[in-house]
This record gives sequence, C-alpha cells and structure tokens, in this order.
Amino acid sequence: MQNLDGKVVMITGASRGIGAAAARTFADAGAKVALVARSEDAVADLAGEIGPQAIAIPCDVSRFWEVEAAVNACLDAFGRLDVLIGNAGVIEPISLLAEADPEGWGHAIDINLKGVFYGMRAAMPVMMKAGGGTILTISSGAAHGPVEAWSHYCASKAGAAMLTRCADKEGREAGIRAIGLSPGTVATQMQREIKASGVNPVSKLDWSDHIPPDWPAQTLLWMCSPEADAWLGDEISLRDEDIRKRVGLT
Repeated sequence: MQNLDGKVVMITGASRGIGAAAARTFADAGAKVALVARSEDAVADLAGEIGPQAIAIPCDVSRFWEVEAAVNACLDAFGRLDVLIGNAGVIEPISLLAEADPEGWGHAIDINLKGVFYGMRAAMPVMMKAGGGTILTISSGAAHGPVEAWSHYCASKAGAAMLTRCADKEGREAGIRAIGLSPGTVATQMQREIKASGVNPVSKLDWSDHIPPDWPAQTLLWMCSPEADAWLGDEISLRDEDIRKRVGLT
C-alpha cells in the first residue's frame, strides 16, 4: 500500500459507500482525512472510528460557501490539503426526461456537477499556492452514454468529466494532477435506489454483479501515485482488467 504519511485528503460524500471506504483506505495509508458530508451524525461516527487523524465536516456540496468553509476547516485542522476526492453524488430522482421534476433534476445537477466545480474552485488555489495537489473525481459510464431515466445523472457526470479535463488543462503546469475514476457498478446504497426504481438494465443487475466499495477506494489511493500519471486529464475505468491488475484487485 502506498504511504501517505503527512498528506491530507478531503473526501466529499464521505459518510457511506465509496466515500466511507476511501476514508478508511487513506487513513490506513497514513493520511489525515477530512470527511465531508451532509449526514452529520454518520460522518462524525466514521471520524470517531478512524481516530484523531480524521475530522468530520458537515457540508452540503451544492452550496459553494459551505464547500469553501469545509476547505478552510481542513486547513485549520491539518494545515494543508494534498488530495481532493470529489465523490458526493446522487441518482435520485430517477425519472424519464419527459416526466422529470425540474426542481429535483436541477438539485441533482447542483450536487453532481456544481458540487464538483465548487470543490475544485475552493481547493485549486490552495493547492497551487502550495506547489501542487491531486484532484480525483468520481465519473461513470453514464458520462459517455445515455441511460434511460438517468438524464440528470448522465448530464451531470458528463459535465464532471469535462471539469476534470479543464482542471488538468489549467492546472497541470502548476502541479495539479486531475484524474477521473469510472468505477462501474458498486455495491452501495445508490445501487439499492437504482434497483428499487426497476427502470433500465442497470436496475436488473444482481447484487453479486457489483464490485465492493473498497475496490474504487484502493484505486483512488493508487491514483495518487506517479503510476497513474499516464491518465492525467483522463479517466481510469475499473472495468479495465489491466487497471485491476495494476491496483492489485485480481
């Protein structure tokens, strides 16, 4: 496992699923972790489980001032920010485009797309001033192809993938490493919500078809190493068997 002693990692959507698994994985690798989520009790419990190298920061990523305050809280606690993992995301409300609730559709964009931008906007100046940092964004196959009843999710993930490319374009010379991770289907609460919808082929998948959350968590840790530099500004897919071998997941 890569050693991240002395490094500070901020994870959005850290209360469950991939975010919680990443929190444990990065802490095990020696990093200090700032755990950001709307679920105040859940993220506080996780920080308590991890110990003094973790802090819980209640935050709604759909509001820039809260994200900026979260970055400042991380700096106050740990004095630096080396890695930002933009993981927070929602799949609800699953709905056909012609029937979608505009308010719910827009709120998903606020979290899945604006939340990624807000994280980059708050973190990049800090990282650039320090000489560099790593920004990892959770992407999806939905960023590259339409999925029935997921117009909000597909559109927001496509936008987030482009934001990652923009962060690389504008930040690489200043030491910013920006990479996306497309994990495939993961055994998390989001998949339970997808299953309950009964809409599109993804909802028909068996639970055993999904990978465990610690696989993307371990991949995110690997992506902080120079071994992942070939993917700067691009996206890494956990559907790729070669990637799984490189990370040690097979």
